[in-house]
Amino acid sequence: MKQIAIFASGNGSNAKELIHHFNHKNNKVAKISLIITNNSKAGVLEIAKTFNIKTVVLDREEFYNTDSTINILSENHIDLILLGGFLWLIPQNIIKQYRDRIINIHPALLPKFGGKGMHGMNVHRAVIAAQEKETGITIHFVNEEYDKGEIILQAKCHVEENDTAEDIEHKVQKLEHDYFSKTIENLLLADLKIIL
Repeated sequence: MKQIAIFASGNGSNAKELIHHFNHKNNKVAKISLIITNNSKAGVLEIAKTFNIKTVVLDREEFYNTDSTINILSENHIDLILLGGFLWLIPQNIIKQYRDRIINIHPALLPKFGGKGMHGMNVHRAVIAAQEKETGITIHFVNEEYDKGEIILQAKCHVEENDTAEDIEHKVQKLEHDYFSKTIENLLLADLKIIL
């Protein structure tokens, strides 16, 4: 049974889906055992409380200038880190310790609409401004740069002429919920690239 930590900064809709998927009594592949956030008011903390999952609120100074986060991950026997709307760049020490074991979900078809500041509604507004005909999600490994790691899976949806950023958000969120948990489980079952 692999132990998973979720890093999230917001309301945690992806975290909730992942918890439903992996912490179900019939799932023997992995378990969400830790939620880490950089936002003490994040909705994901309430989700964690509901499901009785341990939480940690990160201090920026400690996160970037110490090994305290690695120590927390180690103490909790974490095998895999999933980013679900986590807005800080992962520092080198964590990347090095968890090489090929940190996976992000991005609300666009990378390499388009990626990079610093490209998250949530910022992405969907940029998709509309660029008059894109399709958008979607990218599940990818995390490296030292925002949204530049190797792509694992992409899923697409159409952008209609009259779609608002909110319309796109709903379509993309559905893709996230449909694909993220299943993709992670398939990776763990196949042991593809993830050296655990």
